[in-house]
Amino acid sequence: VVFRDGCIKAVGQAEVIRSQFSEATFERIIDCSGKCVLPGLVDAHTHPVWAGDRVHEFAMKLAGASYMEIHQAGGGIHFTVEHTRKATEEELFTTFKHRLERMLRAGSTLVECKSGYGLNLETELKMLRVIERAKQSMDIGISSTYCGAHSVPKGKTATEATDDIINNHLPKLKELKLSGEIHVNNIDVFCEKGVFDLESTRRILQAGKEIGLQINFHGDELHPMKSAELGAELGARAISHLEEVSDEGILAMARAKCAAVLLPTTAYMLRLKQPQARKMLEEGVIVALGSDFNPNAYCFSMPMVMHLACVNMKMSMNEALAAATINAAYALGKSDTHGSLEIGKQGDLIVINSSRWEHLIYQFGGHEALINYVIVKGKVIYQSEKCETMSVT
Repeated sequence: VVFRDGCIKAVGQAEVIRSQFSEATFERIIDCSGKCVLPGLVDAHTHPVWAGDRVHEFAMKLAGASYMEIHQAGGGIHFTVEHTRKATEEELFTTFKHRLERMLRAGSTLVECKSGYGLNLETELKMLRVIERAKQSMDIGISSTYCGAHSVPKGKTATEATDDIINNHLPKLKELKLSGEIHVNNIDVFCEKGVFDLESTRRILQAGKEIGLQINFHGDELHPMKSAELGAELGARAISHLEEVSDEGILAMARAKCAAVLLPTTAYMLRLKQPQARKMLEEGVIVALGSDFNPNAYCFSMPMVMHLACVNMKMSMNEALAAATINAAYALGKSDTHGSLEIGKQGDLIVINSSRWEHLIYQFGGHEALINYVIVKGKVIYQSEKCETMSVT
C-alpha cells in the first residue's frame, strides 16, 4: 500500500492488507495475483549524457584493440567529448530523456548519472544542467555526479587538469549549489595509469568532499592503483570497477563500509578480468551493481547486468538482486529511502509477470516481456500493453 505522499504505508500478506484497509478507498488497485512485486532496481553507475556514439569502435575491440589503445589513438572518451562539446543542451536533453525512459522500462527507478564528456567547465556545466532538468521534470530518481576528471583534456597535463578542477570547476559547482541552480550529489575521478594518478585523484576527491559531495569514483579498473585503499582512507561512499583491486584494498573497503560498484558489462565488453565479487562478499564488502551505460558499454538493462553478475562473477541470484536494489541505493547514499519494500520508504517497485522473481535474472534479455509495471512514488509510470488493471474511485 502506497499513500499519496509516495511512501509505503503497509507491506504484508494480501488477506492481512485487505482486512487492515477494508474501509479505505484507493485511486488505483493493481491485481498482482500470480505475479511478483520487487523493489525498483537501482543502477549505481551510468554515463548517460553525451553525443557521438562509438559503434565504429566495436569492430576495433572485436579485432583485439584494447581500451587504452583506442583512447590513445584519439578514440574512446575523446571522440565522445568532441561531439558532446558541439551538441546543444536541448539535443543532449532529448537523447538523455530517451535513454532514461529505456532504463525505466527495464525496471530502474533510481539511476546514478555522471557528467564527464566535457572536460572543460562550460561543457561539464551543460551536462549537469541537463541532468538537473531531468531530475526536475521526470519521474525516475536521479543521483547526479560531477565527473570532470573522467580523462585528461587534450593539451593539458594531469596536474594542470587537476588544478583547473580544484580552482575553477568545484568553486563554480559550490556557487551553483548555493544558488539552487544545480544540485550535484557525488564527485568522481577516473583513477588510472595514464589518466589521473593516485595523488591527483586524492586532491580532487578531497576538494569535492570539502564542498559537500559524496566520494564515488572509478578505481583499480585496468591497473592496480591502490584506489580502494585511498577511497577507504578518504571515507568514500563507493568505488566502481575494481577489476584490479588488491586484497588489502578489499579489506580496507570492508572496514570502511565503502561500497564496491561492480560493472559486469564493462568486464564483458572489454574482455577484462572479472571483479572478485565472491572474495569481496566473503570479506564483508557491500557489493552493488551498475550498468556502466556509456558509448563503450551500451546497456540499459539491470536485469541483464544481474544475469552477467551471476554467470561471470559467480554471484547468487539473491546477492545480485540485493546488489541491484538495497546495496546500489547504499552506494548512492539513499538506502534509507530506496532499495527495499519497507514501511516509510519511497514506493518504488516493479511488478513482473511471473510467480518466481528469479525469472528477472534467469531470462537473459527477457525483461521487456516480463515487466508489467514500473511504479515510482506509488505512481504507475510504465505499464506493459498486456496488463489489465482495476480502477477504483
